[in-house]
Amino acid sequence: MTKPQLISRFVNYLECSFLLVTFSGLIPFNEQERLRALAPYRVLGTAPDAVFDEVVRLTAKLFDVPIALVSLVDEGSVWFKANFGLAGAERVARSESICSVAILQEHTTVYNDLVAEPCQLTKPGVAEALQMRFYAGHPLRDAQGYAIGALCIIDRQPRQLSAAEQQRLQDLAHVVMRMLELRLALHQHPEHTSATWVSLYDHLDTSLNRLDTLAELARWEESPATPAALSYQQLREEEISRVTYLLNQQVTNALATIK
Repeated sequence: MTKPQLISRFVNYLECSFLLVTFSGLIPFNEQERLRALAPYRVLGTAPDAVFDEVVRLTAKLFDVPIALVSLVDEGSVWFKANFGLAGAERVARSESICSVAILQEHTTVYNDLVAEPCQLTKPGVAEALQMRFYAGHPLRDAQGYAIGALCIIDRQPRQLSAAEQQRLQDLAHVVMRMLELRLALHQHPEHTSATWVSLYDHLDTSLNRLDTLAELARWEESPATPAALSYQQLREEEISRVTYLLNQQVTNALATIK
C-alpha cells in the first residue's frame, strides 16, 4: 500500500471515529422511551399540514428570521414536519441537525454565531454549507416530559436572543406540542378534523395579515422613531402576545371538545 493510500485510510478512520463519538453524544439516556413516545404521533414522513406550515411561517415572522422549522427527531433522522425557508428539505441525518442537540436540553438551545461558536456535537461543515449563523431551538415535550423534537428558528446572520424572545419561543413550542396532540386526537375522531383545522388556519391567517399590515405601515414612516412608527411597533408586540395566547387557547378548547 502506498503512502498516500495509508494517509487516506487514516483520515477516513479519523472521520468515522469522530462521527461515531459525535452521534453517541446525541443519544439521551432515555432514548428508547423517547422513541416510543414519538411513535404514536404518526407524523414521520407524512404529507405537510397547512396549519403547521402556517405556524412556522408565523414563527419566522415573529422573530424576523428567514427559516423556522418543526422538527421530529427519529432514531437516525430528523424529519421536518413543517418547514419555512428551507425549500425541498424533508429530513436530514440526526448527526447533521442541531435539533438533535436541542432535545437534550431542558431549556432553549441557542447558538448566537455558529462561525465563532460551532456546534461540537453535529457533523462539522453542515451549518456552513447551509449558511447558518444563528440557531435557537426549544424542545417539544409530551405530557410525560419526553422530548420528541424541537421548534427552531435559524438566521443567516449572527444575532442575540433576548429573554423575552426565549420565552416567546418556549410558548410557541408549547403550542406546537399541543397541536401535535390535537392531530393525534383527530386521528381517533376524524369527524372533527376538517372544522378544527379550518378554524386554526383561519386564525393564523388573520394574525399573519395583521402583522403584515403593521409592518407595511411602519415602513411608510420616515424613521422607526416617529410617534406613528413607535405606535405600530407597540401594536405589533401586542399582536404577537395575543396570537400566541389565543392559538394556545383555541387548541386547548379543541382538545377538550374532542376528548
